[in-house]
Amino acid sequence: MTTPRDLLIVTMDMEPGRPVEQGDLSLALAGAEAIDLLAAEAIGLDGDRLVPGRRPAPDDPLLGAAAASLVREAPDESVADWLWRRGRGLSAAYRAALEAEGQLVRQPRRGISLRAGRLVPADTPARRRAGERWKSNEPVLVLLAEAVGGRDGRTGDSPDVADDTVATVLAAVNDALVELASVRQRRAIDEAAFDNIWRGGV
Repeated sequence: MTTPRDLLIVTMDMEPGRPVEQGDLSLALAGAEAIDLLAAEAIGLDGDRLVPGRRPAPDDPLLGAAAASLVREAPDESVADWLWRRGRGLSAAYRAALEAEGQLVRQPRRGISLRAGRLVPADTPARRRAGERWKSNEPVLVLLAEAVGGRDGRTGDSPDVADDTVATVLAAVNDALVELASVRQRRAIDEAAFDNIWRGGV
């Protein structure tokens, strides 16, 4: 399993108490992909720019697609730009892939219902390994999950990251999440103002 796959599983295990916004999760998944590809030397980091690496991507279809999508001509793509481009619809892509593999299953609904049940992690070795990473306070997984609002009862300080390249990606993820939250807030204000006008309010 990879960090993005583990991240999806641990955040889904935190639902439905506090569902993670899919846009937030997509940005975090893109960050997780970048971190795994950096660790595998499939890509590199020059300042805040992603550059081609020296080794092939890990043997994972989604990570392979991520590595293949890297911009390979000047100017190199910034981590922030990568997150927004690669992250578009990424949570849905990971959900579909893990469901096809049997890592996610539809929870049966009680009674008669024409709607499919909620998608939940299956009881698999992959889920248990993701849980072990979470319980062992593995910094990258924990910090990415916390970035999208997942603590799942955790207390105390967040773990530290010693690797500068990882820290650069995590900082970019946090900045992108702040920007996305700001966009949502502005949209909500605009919609509220429109509703007031429509109702004849001030």
